[in-house]
Amino acid sequence: MSNTKYRPEIDGLRALAVLAVMIFHANDHWLNGGFLGVDVFFVISGYLITTIIISEIEQNKFSLINFYERRARRILPALYLVVIVSMPFAWLWLSPAYFKDFTESIAAIGTFTSNFSFWFEEKYFGATADFLPLLHSWSLAVEEQFYIIFPIFLLIFWSHGLKKILLIMSLVFFISLGVAHWASVFASHPRVISGSFYLLPTRGWELILGSFVAFCIKYNQFPKSLTTNRIVSLLGISMVLISFIVFDENISHPSLYTLLPTLGTGFIILSATENTLAFRILTLPFLVKLGLISYSAYLWHYPMLVFSRHRLLDNTSDIFSLLLLFFSIIFAYISWKWVESPFRDKAKTSRKMIFSIFIFGLLAFQITGFVSYQAYLKDEYSSRSNFDKILTDSFKMAKSDGCFNTPLNHLSDSWGCILGKQDDEIDFILFGDSHAEALSEVFNQAALDNDISIFFTGANGCIPFLGTYVQRSDQLNNNCYLLNKRLSQFAKTKKVKGIFLSARWTYYTNSGYGGAQQFIAQTEVGPFNLLDSRKAFEAGLNKTIDYYDDLNIPVYIFSQAPQQRFPAEMAYFNVYKNLNNINKVSVSRKSFEELSNSYFSIMLEREKDLNLVNMMDLFCNEDICPIGTYNQSYYSDANHLSIIGSKKISETISDLIQ
Repeated sequence: MSNTKYRPEIDGLRALAVLAVMIFHANDHWLNGGFLGVDVFFVISGYLITTIIISEIEQNKFSLINFYERRARRILPALYLVVIVSMPFAWLWLSPAYFKDFTESIAAIGTFTSNFSFWFEEKYFGATADFLPLLHSWSLAVEEQFYIIFPIFLLIFWSHGLKKILLIMSLVFFISLGVAHWASVFASHPRVISGSFYLLPTRGWELILGSFVAFCIKYNQFPKSLTTNRIVSLLGISMVLISFIVFDENISHPSLYTLLPTLGTGFIILSATENTLAFRILTLPFLVKLGLISYSAYLWHYPMLVFSRHRLLDNTSDIFSLLLLFFSIIFAYISWKWVESPFRDKAKTSRKMIFSIFIFGLLAFQITGFVSYQAYLKDEYSSRSNFDKILTDSFKMAKSDGCFNTPLNHLSDSWGCILGKQDDEIDFILFGDSHAEALSEVFNQAALDNDISIFFTGANGCIPFLGTYVQRSDQLNNNCYLLNKRLSQFAKTKKVKGIFLSARWTYYTNSGYGGAQQFIAQTEVGPFNLLDSRKAFEAGLNKTIDYYDDLNIPVYIFSQAPQQRFPAEMAYFNVYKNLNNINKVSVSRKSFEELSNSYFSIMLEREKDLNLVNMMDLFCNEDICPIGTYNQSYYSDANHLSIIGSKKISETISDLIQ
């Protein structure tokens, strides 16, 4: 097997990877682990780049300037085309906040730092990620950063011998994998956890894995037995496909779990020789052809899906989503044929032109991002969106810095604060996840009006039920089980008059229309899945009610505020562009009732033992649950009440605390 010979099976593998990613982005329920196709790409990239570099170094033909020129020819023309084509659609269809995010990502793309940009935003999985047109560019930034560092490393250490190079690479590999696993599984700070997903130091091991494969093949350290190749390559394909099907966004990733698709990819590259079943599968003509245009397909599909969600407010059928994927492949072929291929041809495009395009793109994208961000800060998009100040202000959500989501709140002294009257004598407790935080300001005002004290605490993604364990990777920093236990003892000691619980209950029982899911369980080790999460919800509710009932402390539970289908600003942008009206962008009562059935029926079984405030009755009419009025939004995003929205229940709260 020549290390410079064209290998059609690798294009077939690329096709499987890009199809997995595209299907996942179209609908994550179709292929739960499709996002792992990116990890397959990382291994392939590591293999191909290393193969090129070591072959040229051995022949004394390697040049950094030539290498970077090839990378620029390969990456930049199609990428810049997609960005430029996306701009008018972003201007027409993105609401102000999303347009700001879009232009910031353009600036980051120009400097190969989009992974840092999205890391700061901490977005990938969930509803928000579905509306960021260039989010997928983070993986290109990781590869580009690797391309800058790795060839320089090889040039510096090549004279020291192959053993030293492999030793250093092995050390970096295990450190990178170890840090990735620790950050994904054990880290406490959210920024560290998200960093493990987006950044090269915790993704580098995947590219280095591909490099190891390249060294093995280059120096004939790979299986030569046909039987061995058949078994190992088939095992590799099985590992990749199983990871696509079995894994989902709830796994800790990247981590040791990610070895399944990445090692599988390495096995395929090593052993999918001719006369193996894996080779015959991967060299099917349609897979090879799709693999050739896989880069352009990856670039085109995500903006097309995202812009359709903005324009149609996600009212897209499965058939329409599939059509978008089909057309993204058509566009991919066009850009491969008339953009990628010509720019990779040195006879048609000079080095000077390539680097001129890079410099021009860098400057243009930076200027675009800077000007756009300054315009957003000065609220100069008002003429574009037609939002007045009253509407813009209505998107604001109550924030409780120092009270809510504090580090180590299950242990530290700073784990909550007093709302209303500042007194050591605590009258009530407000506790829950971010939905409780959204109510904190209206609770504070009601407490002030009634001259009482309310202790407020909670954490993002923390269900306020005793005996429940949350599937999350920051348990050291945010242990929901221990926080519930601590609060129960606090309530007992303070002999409070009642405890108010508020949360996004469907987050733990039914993700619903494209929303995120947070599994809970009755034991620390799970199992964490939808069925057992609902069982844990019921058990936790019963345990909580029984505990406080024994203390004669009334339990007040706010049902979930009606979850909208779209972020508030996006919905209003659509309305103000005369594309829809308030009723059409608001969730129907029927849809939200169906979403709520997963938890509401469980609460109704204990209705006599608690005080249940039905938010649906407060926010919905017979047909819809309005996202707001024409001039004011009740929501800050798709599910959290804004300050304006929370005021709709101020009278109810005052009645309960009197």
